Amino acid sequence: MRIVLFLLTNLAIILVASVTLSLLGVGSTLQANGVDLDLGNLLIICAVFGFMGSFVSLLLSKFMAKRSTGLQMIEQASNADEQWLMDTVQELATEAGIGMPEVGIFPAEQANAFATGWNKNNALVGISLGLLQRFRREEIRAVLAHEIGHIANGDMVTLTLIQGVVNTFVMFFARIIGHFVDRVILKNEEGHGIGYFVASIVAELVLGILASTIVAWFSRRREFRADEMGARLAGNFAMIGALQRLKAEYEVPDQMPSTMTAFGISSHLKEGFMAAFATHPPLDDRIAALQK
Repeated sequence: MRIVLFLLTNLAIILVASVTLSLLGVGSTLQANGVDLDLGNLLIICAVFGFMGSFVSLLLSKFMAKRSTGLQMIEQASNADEQWLMDTVQELATEAGIGMPEVGIFPAEQANAFATGWNKNNALVGISLGLLQRFRREEIRAVLAHEIGHIANGDMVTLTLIQGVVNTFVMFFARIIGHFVDRVILKNEEGHGIGYFVASIVAELVLGILASTIVAWFSRRREFRADEMGARLAGNFAMIGALQRLKAEYEVPDQMPSTMTAFGISSHLKEGFMAAFATHPPLDDRIAALQK
C-alpha cells in the first residue's frame, strides 16, 4: 500500500508540474544555441517541481496518514475513553483558536501521536493505542496539546515551504554540476549526454542528503515551540511529565511509518553524525527547556 501511495503521489506531482510549466511557457533548460544553460528556465522548472512535490504531499498528508498508520477514525465515540478523547481534543482546539481536527487511534504498541493536514481548521490528530493504554489522562492531554500546538503554529505548512525551497536548490545546483561534468570533463559540445544525467542524479542524491539536515534542524526547532504551546494548554508540569514518560518508553520499537516520523510527538534518539538528521531534539533537551 505504501509503494502504491508513493507512486500515485509522484505521478500526481509530475502531472501537475507538467501542466504548470506548459501554462508558464517554460521549455528547455538550454539556451537557443543548444550549448549553454538557461539558468532562468532551469530555476523555474526546479521551483515548480520542488514546491509541487512538497505541496502535493501536504495536500495528501491526511489521506496518507490514515492509510500508512492504519488509523481508526472516531466518527462517534463508542466508549467512555473515546468520548473523553474527543472532548479533550475539542477543548484544546477551542483554547488554541482552531477548528476541531479529525481524531483517530492507530494500532501501535509504541506510545506516540501525530498531527497533520494542510489547513489548521481541518487537520487530523492520531494517537497510538499503546499511549492510550499506558499513559495517565493528564499525560495524554499534554501529548494532545503538543499536537494541537503543531496545528495552531502552522508547522505543517511551514515545513512544506522549507522543504520546497530545499528541493528547488538541490535540483538546481545538481543540474548545474551535471552540466559542468558533461561540458568540461566529458567534452560534450551539444545537447546533454549520458554524463549529464548520471552526474545530476549523483549530485542530487549527495546534495539531498546534506540539505535534509537543514529541514531536520527546522523540524527540531518547531518541536520546542509545540512543547511550549502544549505547556500553555495543558500545564507545564503535565507537559514535562508526558515527555519524561515518553523517555521511559524508548525500549518499545518505533512503529511510526518513516513518512510520519517528523509529525510524531517523539522519535528514537540518533547519536553522533546521525543526530544532524533527527527530526526531534533529545527529550532531555526538551524537558530542560520547559523546566527553564
